[in-house]
Amino acid sequence: MSVWNYVVTAQKPTSVTHSCVGNFTSPQELNLIIAKCTRIEIHLLTPQGLQAILDVPLYGRIATLELFRPHGETQDFLFIATEGYKFCVLQWDSDSSELITRAMGDVSDRIGRQTDNGQIGIIDPDCRFIGLHLYDGLFKVVPFDNKGQLKEAYNIRLEELQVLDIKFLYGCAKPTIAVLYQDNKDARHVKTYEVSQKEKDFVEGPWSQNNLDNGADLLIPVPSPLCGVLIIGEETIVYCSANALKAIPIRSSITKAYGRVDVDGSRYLLGDHAGLIHLLVITHEKEKVTGLKIELLGETSIASTISYLDNAVVFIGSSYGDSQLIKLNMQPDANGSYVEIIEQYVNLGPIVDFCVVDLERQGQGQVVTCSGAYKDGSLRIVRNGIGINEQASVELPGIKGMWSLKSSIDEAFDTFLVVSFISETRILAMNIEDELEDTEIEGFLSQVQTLFCHDAVYNQLVQITSNSVRLVSSTTRQLRNKWDAPAGFTVNVATANASQVLLATGGGHLVYIEIGDGTLTEVKHAQLEYEVSCLDINPTGDNPNYSQLAAVGMWTDISVRIFVLPDLTLITKEQLGGEIIPRSVLLCAFEGISYLLCALGDGHLLNFQLDTRTGELRDRKKVSLGTQPITLRTFSSKSATHVFAASDRPSVIYSNNKKLIYSNVNLKEVSHMCPFNSGAFPDSLAIAREGELTIGTIDEIQKLHIRTIPIGEHARRICHQEQTRTFAICSLRNQPSGEESEMHFVRLLDDRDFEFLATYPLDAFEYGCSILSCSFTDDKNVYYCVGTSYVLPEENEPTKGRILVFVVEEGKLQLVAEKETKGSVYSLNAFNGKLLAAINQKIQLYKWTLRDDGTRELQSECGHHGHILALYVQTRGDFIVVGDLMKSISLLIYKHEEGAIEEIARDYNASWMTAVGILDDDTYLGADNCYNLFTVKRHSEAATDEERCRMEVVGEYHIGEFVNRFRHGSLVMRLPDSETSQIPTMIFGTVNGVIGVMASLPQEQYAFLEKLQTSMRKVIKGVGGLSHEQWRSFKNEKRSADARSFLDGDLIESFMDMSRRKMEEISKEMDVQVEELCKRKHLAAPRSSCSSIGSQDWVFALPKVISFIFGSLFAIAVTQTQTRTFQQAFFSNNHNLCTSFSTSSEKSGEETEKINVIFVDKDGEENHIKVPVGMNILEAAHENDIELEGKAPFSSISFFLLGACECSLACSTCHVIVMDTEYYNKLEEPTDEENDMLDLAFALTETSRLGCQVIAKPEIDGIRLAIPSATRNFAVDGFVPKPH
Repeated sequence: MSVWNYVVTAQKPTSVTHSCVGNFTSPQELNLIIAKCTRIEIHLLTPQGLQAILDVPLYGRIATLELFRPHGETQDFLFIATEGYKFCVLQWDSDSSELITRAMGDVSDRIGRQTDNGQIGIIDPDCRFIGLHLYDGLFKVVPFDNKGQLKEAYNIRLEELQVLDIKFLYGCAKPTIAVLYQDNKDARHVKTYEVSQKEKDFVEGPWSQNNLDNGADLLIPVPSPLCGVLIIGEETIVYCSANALKAIPIRSSITKAYGRVDVDGSRYLLGDHAGLIHLLVITHEKEKVTGLKIELLGETSIASTISYLDNAVVFIGSSYGDSQLIKLNMQPDANGSYVEIIEQYVNLGPIVDFCVVDLERQGQGQVVTCSGAYKDGSLRIVRNGIGINEQASVELPGIKGMWSLKSSIDEAFDTFLVVSFISETRILAMNIEDELEDTEIEGFLSQVQTLFCHDAVYNQLVQITSNSVRLVSSTTRQLRNKWDAPAGFTVNVATANASQVLLATGGGHLVYIEIGDGTLTEVKHAQLEYEVSCLDINPTGDNPNYSQLAAVGMWTDISVRIFVLPDLTLITKEQLGGEIIPRSVLLCAFEGISYLLCALGDGHLLNFQLDTRTGELRDRKKVSLGTQPITLRTFSSKSATHVFAASDRPSVIYSNNKKLIYSNVNLKEVSHMCPFNSGAFPDSLAIAREGELTIGTIDEIQKLHIRTIPIGEHARRICHQEQTRTFAICSLRNQPSGEESEMHFVRLLDDRDFEFLATYPLDAFEYGCSILSCSFTDDKNVYYCVGTSYVLPEENEPTKGRILVFVVEEGKLQLVAEKETKGSVYSLNAFNGKLLAAINQKIQLYKWTLRDDGTRELQSECGHHGHILALYVQTRGDFIVVGDLMKSISLLIYKHEEGAIEEIARDYNASWMTAVGILDDDTYLGADNCYNLFTVKRHSEAATDEERCRMEVVGEYHIGEFVNRFRHGSLVMRLPDSETSQIPTMIFGTVNGVIGVMASLPQEQYAFLEKLQTSMRKVIKGVGGLSHEQWRSFKNEKRSADARSFLDGDLIESFMDMSRRKMEEISKEMDVQVEELCKRKHLAAPRSSCSSIGSQDWVFALPKVISFIFGSLFAIAVTQTQTRTFQQAFFSNNHNLCTSFSTSSEKSGEETEKINVIFVDKDGEENHIKVPVGMNILEAAHENDIELEGKAPFSSISFFLLGACECSLACSTCHVIVMDTEYYNKLEEPTDEENDMLDLAFALTETSRLGCQVIAKPEIDGIRLAIPSATRNFAVDGFVPKPH
């Protein structure tokens, strides 16, 4: 990995921190507005539930979110204050459906101590002031004028230093605040102050209340006519006003959130730390408060915010568990609860730990997180791709094909499911119990294998077998007509649509049949020179029942051909190359663009854009979807066409912004699929896999899929052990007793069903701090190692811990060794067959030794002191990277000869670390408690010891999230011949539930994207006028600095969601025409659509492609004809580097211009060829059997490749020498990448070039090229080409 990094969020923040309800988008509409740390969601309350209106990022961490209505306005405004001391007032523009900024400002002060209890932002009920408590001893006032505009802010000195809460009171002639505070004797009181706008000072208020509950920390102002304030404590609730004082005892609890039910403030919902919801009622007679009542309603997630919506529907926002929409019922259920959960909203936060695993063993990473806290703790399995939700399944081994049929062409639902086997066909149908059962279609043959089925016009069904085509009435189920194969011939492959049949028999005979009302008419027969391997006549035009074209895949010459129907005229022949035959072809259309998909027998898929008028195939691209043959079928999802590719790694193919996207499906080895839209299973798919038939619905396309494993306790550490197919976690559970106590466990879970297999309880006061799966030198076993800490109440710092070593035997945890330590074991790492532990201030290395009695033990070998607290440790080879509590990052090395660990470099900046990672041997990544990411670099080649010992900070970036863990890995399938597999990525998890990905880029690519980011900053204005540049600037308590060496992928990827006007503004800043960047297929479309990546238009296809790589949109974008390096495919702004694979010299019926090229081999023999203009010399040599790049015999892999690196500028094997300087000077200048490769070439000369970069053009007609006598056939940067 490099120091140039691209950061993008795969999962946006999910923890809800604030919410409010009001009429924001319209006076008649009720809105729920939710804050998720750095994002705002606006929802509309409808009879059907919550409807999302807007989800936007905010360039700041939200500290206050309040709705208010200025004088003279008919709908509410939104006030937001951030932790960075910025504020803004937002209004909804109904005409543009956008947020507009009414006011904004900076309320920071040059002096002042930041409050320890968090910022407080409040608004006077009569909209006279906004009040902010940001610094101890100061209350900032932002006044409104008579027109509702904000005036200049000022500070008022506040005597109370330890402020717990402040609220404006209702019904006061002058703006009045109530202050809940703690004095220097830890007693808690409430005091009121009037705000004098004239004097800009406080005047003593109408009342005060001393010596409250020691746990009092929340004020709830009560609206008119009751007025006053509720003071919420741990054991009492007090109502206090100038005229009344009422109190009620409560069960000991900590109230985390409240929500007002009634406009008059007589009822409130209170949510406590255990997730219990209480109803607090203020009893009153007219305006006189008579008492308080409280009643337990039920249990929800632990609430961080509560918003009462309407009709007893309540939103529970949570930072510790899933947020919920609940209904409060009039009567309790069987458990005595009045709470009914209507809907749950997934929250991954806080992500305390996670691991990246391949549970499906499909080469695709999944993230398993320790999420939530306390009773809401859970494990979450996060993966990209597409989920299939199983509705029903039945064992049916040996399925060879499936098709769904209707009983009438007008039917909305499918009636039959035809399932074909090697020697029989079964017809399944839904019975009245909504179960699949066998039935019959009398006109069908059931004792033979069905090759194809389809609904046909005139309420008919067509069945194709090896001997016949049968036309059957769908209403009477009787045979109406049939076509028999000629004597001595059998049908090998067949396809059909509603009015046409195309089949191929042995001997290369192609037969075209049309379907009429009870008729089958053989229209045309064609004799082909080779056997046919696959067929398709899926309609792609305006007529859904008739296709003008047929696609035919061939055996011997490995080609795909396009024929015109009905006369079977051949108009296109495309050589596929290689030895792997096409096994499935499909004509389809996505977003108005026609394609031909061609699946090969080795799991590769070719796609072409198809000109339906001429049959021309262009823009050839190739991707690997697995290793087994692929079967292609279309289906619809949300009125859009999708293609299911059934194979050992099934995928769904769809289009987004005019690009084909390939998303993985969460199933293994699907052999066949067909749509099955029945009454019992609407919009479902029938899927054949692993000996069973499954009916399931498909999840939302292009979505992150999260599976929840509730465990009812707080999982703190997790690791996976591949050999035993288990997970081990360290967890804690709160025990309901007189005094709450915690119990800590090590638990073992099955990695398939996540059932608990075994539990090891830790000692009293013993916490599980770290966990690791590892093996040791000279021991074949695999172990779980757990590091613990004894957290004793009387100790400020743990002085004792243990390292426990477990082995999994028969699904149980067996303790085989334990080692007592002198402190907390914060981190464990496998280290060269040994165990490396971080214990308080020390790094300790243990070896695994054999005792005389045959048992094993951990024996100390060496250690290293010098840390405040060594919290985070990562290793690479002999290097050890330590993240310290306060002393940033240090680098240690283990010296084998001396048996010692020594420090070799450190970052001398003071950073409070939260996570560390290793990017490469000299570059390290850190996250700090000020929500920053930074990279440091060791100068191992520096001249002096001082320079080598000092790490340089080379990158800084404010991510705005508290990062808990870095892990190497990816959420997308790493296909071996995909550009994405070359990009190193690191995943991180945060307190607010963000899963992010960081990828390293070469400097040239980074520089371009930085320019793009700068241009977008000028065009895209942040919500509330907040600055993106300031937001991403590194900042801590001592300094701030502009971000460097990091890019905001979320901003860059937003380009494709922008309006055409903004796109043009950015293109103007970039000095690149929009037309050169995007292909606008539909000029009337509100948004431009991104083209496939070519010579000039790769630029803005890049952001979305990067998001696919990093897991933000979770799909694989295939962008080039051949497998190429990431560098060439996405970042080369030079058309010479973007060559397309051309296999035909004809275009639109006109012959392409050609030039003469003379190759001179090592023996001096000349070979004269014609080369089409636009083709590169390497392609031309291959098409004319000229042994450029040392072409190997037919059986060699290199025969199938365009050069050893496939034209990716990763080798020098296509080296040629231009024999005439005159011609050499007519060529484009070689790029730096080409020159780098030429430096590796054999027999380099002044006129040497790479053949793949020399493009035929009229000016070089007659060029003479010498082929060197040898080549160096290797590739750089670990590039390994694969055969197609």
